[in-house]
Parts: sequence; C-alpha cells; structure tokens
Amino acid sequence: MRLVQNLENLVKEAMGVNFEEFLRLVDTVVELQANEHGHVGSAQITGRLVNLMPKGEAVVIGDIHGDLESLFHILKATDFIEKVQIGECSHLIFLGDYGDRGIHSPEVYYVVLKLKEAFPKNVILMRGNHEGPDDILAYPHDLSNHLYIKFGENSNTAYDSLHKLFNNLHNAVLVKGTCILLHGGVPTQAKTVNDVAYAHEKHPHETHLEEILWNDPWEGLTGTHPSPRGAGKLFGENETDRFLEMLNVKALIRGHEPSQEGFKINHNGKILTLFSRIGPPYFNEHGAYLQLDLDYTVEKAFQLNQFIRLF
Repeated sequence: MRLVQNLENLVKEAMGVNFEEFLRLVDTVVELQANEHGHVGSAQITGRLVNLMPKGEAVVIGDIHGDLESLFHILKATDFIEKVQIGECSHLIFLGDYGDRGIHSPEVYYVVLKLKEAFPKNVILMRGNHEGPDDILAYPHDLSNHLYIKFGENSNTAYDSLHKLFNNLHNAVLVKGTCILLHGGVPTQAKTVNDVAYAHEKHPHETHLEEILWNDPWEGLTGTHPSPRGAGKLFGENETDRFLEMLNVKALIRGHEPSQEGFKINHNGKILTLFSRIGPPYFNEHGAYLQLDLDYTVEKAFQLNQFIRLF
C-alpha cells in the first residue's frame, strides 16, 4: 500500500488505475467499513451512526456524481491531506452519491477510497440514494457503464465489489449539540436515535433507511406527502422540528438535491442542502461544501451559514 503523498499525484493515479489495484482498494475499504464500530479515532460508532465530538474541523461534501474536477478543487482548497499529515484534527465527511451521472465516477471512487485507506480515522463515508439497496437504488444507475469504459470485461467484478461497499456505508453522522448529517432527509417514523443507527437492519420492513436516503424538505407542508421521485417522501417543517428535538441538535445538513447556487436552505434555516459538483447534466452555476469549525458553539441553525464555501 502506498500512502497518499499529495493530491496531484493521487488524481494522476486515479486516471491511470488498473482493474487489479481498483479492486484491491475497494475490497480494503469494504473491510475497513465493516469493522467500524465502537471508538474509531475521536468518533463513537453505533450501528451505522457516527457520533462525532465537536472538536476540530469537518469538511462536508455533498453529491459529487463523478465530477473529479470539483472533488479536486475542494480537497485542494481545504488542504485536508496536509492538515491530517501534520496531525491536525480534521475530518472529511461525504454525504453520498459519489458516482453516476459524471464520466469520472470510477476515478472519484478511487480518490475517495484512497483517502479512506490512508486516513481511516479522518474520512467518513455515508450512503446516498445512488448507493442504496437494490430495491430502492436510484435509476438510471449508469455507474456500470462508466466502469465498463474504464475496465472493460472486468467491469462487472468491479461493480459487484462496489455494491458490497454500498452495504457498509454509514447512515448518518451526529455532531453532539450541533447537527445531524445524512444524505436525503428526516426519517419521519423514527422514534429514537437507534432508528437512525440501525435503519439498514430494519429495511425494508420499516421506512427509516428509504427516507434517510430519499426524502426532501418542502416549504408550506405539514407532515408528509408522496415524493415525485418515486421513493421517499416530501416532509414539512414540523417533521424537521420533531427530528432535531429528538436528537438535541440545531440543524440537518444533507445532499441529494441539485442547486443552481450549490446550496439551499429550508425550514427557516434548519436544513442546509449541499450540492458539491457543477456542470452537466445538472448545469448548476456553482457548487458548495461546508468547512465547519466544530469548536464553534452553534446556538441557532443559521450560524452554520458562515461555513458554506462556494466555487
């Protein structure tokens, strides 16, 4: 195993990676993810919920969808690799949707998984609806096509290995007293934090995982309404309030929805959506990520807005 020395070399490796190295890397991270429980660095992991102490910095990245250029920009702008190498307390949190839509989906997976391999205590990988269970996997799901272009006849093996990874990604990250991070939205039937932590075990008999991966906030709505996406629900501010109160946090940070500005705010500032890629097929003008100072005491959700970074 070669450690990550610098970002430029990592991207060059991604562009030229062969099937054998890609498969080795995916299988390594699958094992890492499968064994993440109890204390991992400064985090406590219960089920597939990461409890992160409010200390240091967290770089939060929304949907990437195969946009290697945007991922490179974020990593370079935040100096994540350099900070971790000198021992700073920095976490890189992905909200899911790594592949599909963008032509560099295999390369994005390579960079993300290489960072996880090199810095396993600092990189947190969450599940998006494009990494969902087979019964609610986003469609069209064109990752297999991108893998075929990259690896030819070996693409099916690479795809099967990535599916094992999907099943071991985390459901959510909880920063004590500050925020809950997940891909889609509020699991409206959740009664306790364990419904989030163990949502994957209760699927499909209970809706928690589907809603975590697929739900969207909607203004002016009370309760829920069927989603036009075909999975999940639209949910109103009262559902957001109930969920945040249950977890004793101020805000929900999510991905899942494209935004022309790269971010979107809903429910009186209590929900922040991040969309961290630009260009086709979404044609949004800006992308955004969060560079969050975890030492900062958040009293109101809108205070998180100062940590939004646009590109």
